[in-house]
Amino acid sequence: MMEPYRFVRHNRAPRTVAILIAVYAALASLIILFDAAWWLVALLALATLPALWDVFTDTSAGLSIEDGELRWFTGKRSGRLALGEIEHMRFDTRWDLSVRVSACLDSGKRVRLPDEALPPHRQFEQVLSDCGLNVIRHHFRVF
Repeated sequence: MMEPYRFVRHNRAPRTVAILIAVYAALASLIILFDAAWWLVALLALATLPALWDVFTDTSAGLSIEDGELRWFTGKRSGRLALGEIEHMRFDTRWDLSVRVSACLDSGKRVRLPDEALPPHRQFEQVLSDCGLNVIRHHFRVF
């Protein structure tokens, strides 16, 4: 029996706050130094609102492996799979070097795990191997 594994990521992290401060400083410098139109800067700032909301509400995402189940959550969404119904885990490295993880079930169905709930992929691959699951890697797939 393997001991439970848990991973949680909080969006109110120092890195996220630092990035938001840097972006807002850059936007303010556009107005102050370059006399940019305020409406254009406001339009650029709209892209930061989801991140700002995540920091304000301190949303979290994560996954756990315990009691023979793989469970994940992100925001208001959650899911679970019994480890016994997973044929293998598929790690797809994309061209932007991000890694997508899918659980391929015995039934032939594929369940993609949410990116924001995943731990670092090398660590996660080791945990899955320790659970006795087969891990298959595919590098640089477009779709």
